[in-house]
Amino acid sequence: MSRSVSSGGDGPVPRFAVVGNPDNRRVAFFEEAVRSAGLPPARVVPWLQVLRGEAVFEAGETVRIDSPGEDAEVERLLRGVDDPTRVEGSARWYARFTAAVEAVAASAAGAEVLGSPGDIGVLFDKRLCHGLLDRAGVPVPASPTSGPEAAPVRGWSDVRESLREHRMPRVFVKLAHGSSASGVLAVETAGPGRVRATTSVERDASGRLFNSLRVRRYTSEAEVGAIVDALAPDGLHIERWLPKASQRGRAADLRIVVVGGRATHAVVRTSTSPMTNLHLGGARGDLDEVRAAVTAAGGSWREALAMCERAAARFPGTPCVGVDLLPTAGWRRFAVGEVNAFGDLLPGLTGLPGSGAEGLDTYAAQVAAVLDRARNHRAVTPS
Repeated sequence: MSRSVSSGGDGPVPRFAVVGNPDNRRVAFFEEAVRSAGLPPARVVPWLQVLRGEAVFEAGETVRIDSPGEDAEVERLLRGVDDPTRVEGSARWYARFTAAVEAVAASAAGAEVLGSPGDIGVLFDKRLCHGLLDRAGVPVPASPTSGPEAAPVRGWSDVRESLREHRMPRVFVKLAHGSSASGVLAVETAGPGRVRATTSVERDASGRLFNSLRVRRYTSEAEVGAIVDALAPDGLHIERWLPKASQRGRAADLRIVVVGGRATHAVVRTSTSPMTNLHLGGARGDLDEVRAAVTAAGGSWREALAMCERAAARFPGTPCVGVDLLPTAGWRRFAVGEVNAFGDLLPGLTGLPGSGAEGLDTYAAQVAAVLDRARNHRAVTPS
């Protein structure tokens, strides 16, 4: 339940349009936030219309670009496969999705688009995003694939050689354009032929790869290599597997939502597996315990949030991102794992104390930020 945000003030108020899948809960949450703010109903522009070249935007609208996920027909048009659980096709998805975002920006020339195509293109390429953060001085896990001179990963032999060369016995191998842990493998090596990979990828008898809600382990190098070889044509990112802090015996990390440059929401994610995604069996942890652990270790919770704000600042055209914050063992230090363009789906979560979003969910906080900006603009615009 989100606290109501009043539009208030004189002059025109924002008219929202949201590019999304009409029956998706993300769109429903945003529509509710707009209603609660006392604004005109948000106009929904379906992703199918965008992908078919039929979308129309009105001058003066504030256009929110939301996730195209969880719609089988949209997924088929973007990925080029009929089964939405298939892992392969992320490079095609990326090319078509970023082209669609460009088309939205071009056709909404008389509107304000919340999310720049340039930002979104980087956010959905883990190699580009990781490299950008690293060059900006934001702590990130070491990676042999994010530098400007990094060679593409052609398959398991390249991964194996990279692990040896960079002395990384434990790494995450990720699809460059994946999301929601699709195609992620947590790989551990311990000498020739000794490999273990933890992943939600399921491989059938024909070699096709599927996303599963069950995390499994592969202990044969031949199996791990076959999965990596199948993923490699879509582009791979490798990064050091940092030993995470734990909460009540479970590995823990955090999703921090940054709205308008300020960290507004935080959720702790815990798991018995290396992947803490809530849809893969992860569970929400205790944020008060995290803050206490950070303080007891001599760290700074405020500095951890500031790190997320610095990461978000690298994407100035995108007013809301979700930052995956990785606490290292002992809770004293942090690194940024990823920055997510659509990382705000955290139902029931309200704003952090002192964030300016107290009592607001992530969607209401974004509406409030747009209203505040509009009020400030009217206040400084000469009559």
